[in-house]
Amino acid sequence: MKQKVDFTDQQKQLARIAKALSHPARVYIMERLSGLDSCCTSGEMIGDMPIARSTLSQHLKELKYAGLIQGEIEPPKIKYCINSENWEIAQKLFINFFK
Repeated sequence: MKQKVDFTDQQKQLARIAKALSHPARVYIMERLSGLDSCCTSGEMIGDMPIARSTLSQHLKELKYAGLIQGEIEPPKIKYCINSENWEIAQKLFINFFK
């Protein structure tokens, strides 16, 4: 009988991040946010994207779940930024994975 292997926390985290980056719209969002000096709203992002506002909201939710972005509430809007700490962790996880 084969012994079951438990996945490590790093493997689970890398999979969650990879899933979050598995759609071109999410890659675009990360590129856009990483090129900014400040946070921006979904309304500022949607202008040049070929997706509906509700679809953008779902993509932001996935990136937020993976910990790659964070939302700062500035009523009545939410401004989104890269979560720098988690983005650095993600980079290290991918570097180690591709060694």
